[in-house]
Amino acid sequence: DVQLLASGGGSVSPGGFLKLSCATSGFGFGDYAIGWYRQVPGKDREEVSCIDVKNEFSYHMDSVKGRFFIFSDNAKKAVFLTMTELKPEDTAVYFCATLRSCHSVAYSDRGRGTLVTVSS
Repeated sequence: DVQLLASGGGSVSPGGFLKLSCATSGFGFGDYAIGWYRQVPGKDREEVSCIDVKNEFSYHMDSVKGRFFIFSDNAKKAVFLTMTELKPEDTAVYFCATLRSCHSVAYSDRGRGTLVTVSS
């Protein structure tokens, strides 16, 4: 079975740093792109970042460019998201998911999210 497990969330002050991890299993790591999404109750889900290891492609949404960075550890079959200069508007539940490609409209499988709270 495809499994994704996000971890690393927490509470930080504005300007702070967090590193999220997405551990994967149950599929060939390069067979799918991996995306990070975030969800705030009452708001639309956002695709924050995506990485396609096989095609050497990555993506970050405009509001996090220069602050967030997605990368993978292929040996560990894991994807990470470093988040710097965090802002209160980054507060959300973050989860990782598989996609056919970073250009896909929808994800295929997702894991349980991890909560990121940015407040003073």
